[in-house]
Amino acid sequence: MAAGPLDGLKVVEFAGLGPAPMCAMLMADLGATVIRLDRARKPSLGVEKPLQFDLTLRNRPAISIDLKSAAGVAAALELLATADVCLEGFRPGVMERLGLGPDQCLSVNRKLVYGRMTGWGQDGPLARNAGHDVNYIALTGALHAIGRAGQPPTPPLNLVGDYGGGALYLAFGCLAGVLCARVTGQGQVVDAAMVDGAASLMMNFFGNHAAGLNNPERGTNIVDSGAPYYDAYECSDGKFVAVGAIESRFRQELFAKLGLAHCGITGDDRSEWPKLREAIAAAIRTRTRDEWAAAFAQSDACFSPVLSMAEAPDHPHNRARGTFFKDAAGIVQPGPAPRFSATPAALPGPPRPVDANVEQALLGWGVGIERIRSWRRDRVVGLTAGAAA
Repeated sequence: MAAGPLDGLKVVEFAGLGPAPMCAMLMADLGATVIRLDRARKPSLGVEKPLQFDLTLRNRPAISIDLKSAAGVAAALELLATADVCLEGFRPGVMERLGLGPDQCLSVNRKLVYGRMTGWGQDGPLARNAGHDVNYIALTGALHAIGRAGQPPTPPLNLVGDYGGGALYLAFGCLAGVLCARVTGQGQVVDAAMVDGAASLMMNFFGNHAAGLNNPERGTNIVDSGAPYYDAYECSDGKFVAVGAIESRFRQELFAKLGLAHCGITGDDRSEWPKLREAIAAAIRTRTRDEWAAAFAQSDACFSPVLSMAEAPDHPHNRARGTFFKDAAGIVQPGPAPRFSATPAALPGPPRPVDANVEQALLGWGVGIERIRSWRRDRVVGLTAGAAA
């Protein structure tokens, strides 16, 4: 049985941060052969964590390479010559200056899909500016829309720009490019900008805005904490539950279980929302979170406990589906997603140190042993002090 639906796909990842490694992880999780080309000495980011906890680096080898040397660039091009996908996440122009831009890479492999991950894209007035997730989503309308009424916009972790609008769109674009290349024989560049991806994620809300269905003030609409039946509420123990009973039939069940069936408020009239919010909050404060979770366990009231990251893996539903797993080092983490019936993905391996097994990784890519040994001898790859064969 294949190791996943992407078994046979070959990906060269140029080491970077954030969404590009996440994209490479997603592909590796689903069976792609990914080789990560890294630097022997990495710059300090100010926030460091031990390798075993850098989970987006799981499931693939990392090899140090000197891309400032002609021999290192030639070696990278040799690996790219048999690759399906190239992933890079640098500012525009960096790869070109190294001699590894799209023109150079497509000249050695016309079917290559060259995936470029940036915040602002490859062109436009901001293309060469620095930025982070919060900056990209600020320009799309997404950040403005997230938060409670009367409060400043609330950054939603870095899920919307880096990972939702970045890694997932890069993966989607690269796989679309691979399908196209297999039909046409021609590769291409995938310009995946987080600002574009975050804007795309806002599609439904721009439709609502155009139709006049969206109140421009955040925290006053149905799914932004404005509606009392779509929000989080504090329980008697200080923990929270989430309520998402948008449809009237679900609201009826919610009200019945909360003892509000005869309160005379349906939630359809926005003028009644403040009164309904007070009633729901008062009812929920009468029990603990887990008591409410048990009461709503088999209900269609769209009611859930708000779990911490420490609690989520132990929820019965997550346990039953195997949503999380524990690796050999005892680190709990999400498993591969989505699921496939005919080609299920194997459990991922842990992040590996750079140059943990240079020869094995390159042999697995298809590089001959003599070529590998000459690269090692000439200090083209395997540059770290602890590099292993």
